[in-house]
Amino acid sequence: MELLRKTAFSIMPLPEKEWEALSACWTPVTFKRKDMVTVAGEVEKYIYFVEEGVQRLFSLEDDREVTILFTYTGSFSGVIDSFQLQRPSPWYLEALTPSRMLRMSWPDFDGLTRQYPLIDRWVRLGSIAALGGILERHKEILSYSAEQKFRTLLTRSPHVLQLIPQKYLASYLGIDPATFSKLLKSVKL
Repeated sequence: MELLRKTAFSIMPLPEKEWEALSACWTPVTFKRKDMVTVAGEVEKYIYFVEEGVQRLFSLEDDREVTILFTYTGSFSGVIDSFQLQRPSPWYLEALTPSRMLRMSWPDFDGLTRQYPLIDRWVRLGSIAALGGILERHKEILSYSAEQKFRTLLTRSPHVLQLIPQKYLASYLGIDPATFSKLLKSVKL
């Protein structure tokens, strides 16, 4: 719970009353490697906080998996748009490794944000920060070369090479796995 508190307070520190209400709503859950946490077409019932493990959000496009993002220790996870809007998910969420997470249900989340304006603000600030990261990544996908995407990933998150299989990293960058392998051998940071 201390890692959750540290991550939550990095978004916005909460008074003790709000923190106690927020922290009381999380329950532990585990997933095995390759478990589907969320399946496309289902409404996301939970928001997750990753205590250990790696997950990936992906879609299927013409029978090809397209990796959208990764979550890992110390980050929030889940199909956030499906969760907050309570509509069917267009995405799959898969545990790439055995994963230990905390989860909060939609009714608990909805109740907290209605009862506590500061928690609602905390959610809004966290969502805006996530959106900013997504917009930055969108710009990279549209305007960067394969090498620039590769360098940016390794500058921002060098640890992913030890955590995530190369085929998923290549999909995340929108490059061919062979190109990723060549870049891995040739690019020096």
